[in-house]
Amino acid sequence: MHPALTPAVLARLRAPRPYPAVSLVMPTHRREPDNAQDPVRLRNLLAEAKERLRADPAVTRERRADVEEQLDRAHTEVDLAHVEDGLAIFAAPGEHHVWYLGRTAPERVVLADTFLTRNLVAAREAERPYWVMAVSANRVSLWNGGPERVTEVYKGGFPLTRSLTAQDVEREERIGDVPSTFTDEATRQFLRGADEAMRHVLAAAPRPLYVAGEAAALSLLDDAGTVARDASRVPHGGLADGPADVVWQAVRPFRAVHQEAEIGALLQELDKARGRRDFAAGVDEVWQSALGGRVGTLAVEENYRTTVRDDGEHLVPAESGDLDAREDLVDEIVERSLDTDAKVRFVPDGTLAEQNHIAAVLRY
Repeated sequence: MHPALTPAVLARLRAPRPYPAVSLVMPTHRREPDNAQDPVRLRNLLAEAKERLRADPAVTRERRADVEEQLDRAHTEVDLAHVEDGLAIFAAPGEHHVWYLGRTAPERVVLADTFLTRNLVAAREAERPYWVMAVSANRVSLWNGGPERVTEVYKGGFPLTRSLTAQDVEREERIGDVPSTFTDEATRQFLRGADEAMRHVLAAAPRPLYVAGEAAALSLLDDAGTVARDASRVPHGGLADGPADVVWQAVRPFRAVHQEAEIGALLQELDKARGRRDFAAGVDEVWQSALGGRVGTLAVEENYRTTVRDDGEHLVPAESGDLDAREDLVDEIVERSLDTDAKVRFVPDGTLAEQNHIAAVLRY
């Protein structure tokens, strides 16, 4: 996914546009042979978008020509050789945007007065970037983590390195022992510097932190500073020099445990809200709460979508293409919630089966 998908960027993308704002979303494939279908699928979706523009009586000829040109420009910018798991193209009069998604996305073409940013939000949520600080006696490295890889970071003072002095040979001969590199004061000072550097990184970019190293290193880091005390521990030495794949594999099971714990905490939060009656479930209740700006935390199953229409009192199921049908209401709920600074969490399908696939903790 695009590395600069910040809350401010999302807010700009969610802003209303002159009609029509075209959102084109599709799954893509990283490897052969599946990626052979991506160019064909993209051309078909672009053709569908242009056909819908031509068939829409609300779109003037000038505006249609503008948006079609923007779609063509976006098409030329797409690099299908370096895609991830999904692709989103947004086009409106005078602008276009191309985003690569780190998670798959269902195939869709939508004309509206806003871009559908749900897939960007879901991809950002799924990526949940994290930091890994790998500690050894002579090197402390920092790694930027994502769902499928980590990459070493060369900023903020990282990596920190030092030369290890020769051990006291006379002492070794006298008592038959070499003092641990994790008990001397020089190592303590070195790790204190790493702790300080990591605190600055976290202040600028708060994320979950995993600290990897052998037990003696983690213990000394606890004594030398503060960041490790609130971090997830990965008791695995030899990672400070990488390689990246080994670091990622070492952290992977600890991330899975952390994510399961987060989902469990979210479900507990929903249960407590139900007990306080600060709770909404199902698309009808949650939509009404979102309209009133009451949603504090929104939980949505990853692939939940529903087509509804408003019968004057409630939302009722509808078929795609029905008069007054709203095919993207879940997307609208997500965007309304974000506009009122709610937290939005996507969870695996089936997690919210008892809550009709969507639920919210209300502010009041």
